[in-house]
Amino acid sequence: MPRLIHLNGPTGVGKSTIAARYAADHPGTLDLDADEIVRLVGGWREDFYGAVGLVRPLALAMAATHLASGHDVVMPQLIMRHGERDKFAAAAASAGADYLEFVLLAPPETAIDRYRRREHHIDHVVEALGGADVIRQGHDRITAYLTPHVTVIEAGGDVEQTYAALRAALAHQPG
Repeated sequence: MPRLIHLNGPTGVGKSTIAARYAADHPGTLDLDADEIVRLVGGWREDFYGAVGLVRPLALAMAATHLASGHDVVMPQLIMRHGERDKFAAAAASAGADYLEFVLLAPPETAIDRYRRREHHIDHVVEALGGADVIRQGHDRITAYLTPHVTVIEAGGDVEQTYAALRAALAHQPG
């Protein structure tokens, strides 16, 4: 059965890096990074959240279409509301697929260091919101968001360790 593998977590934790790695190792898997689609919406730099609001339903429709073809989707996307998670799960269910959410967590200072070393097109948004402070706040909010149904992946080590932890967690999922 195809799976929507949702990689959730704060900015700078490595969601996009791990998603790209997973897709590269699993032919036919769609790496559906909604932040990449946001760049296709005119005015996204001036109204990032407005663009996200337009893109998220599109991304979920893309995910459902790809899942219906019998292939996995890995989606690195920060969400911090259970209602949003329900939309991801509904998109998977509509395609007859499983929804698996993994929250990647690293100490806030690790995520901040990674954020400062990367070059990502949404970084201006993070800076406008407060940079390191918004990453710390995001860590606190995503930690408060956790429920017993969410699998947490320790992402404080290097990419290989995080990727190995994701593969191990996926191997323990039913189905």
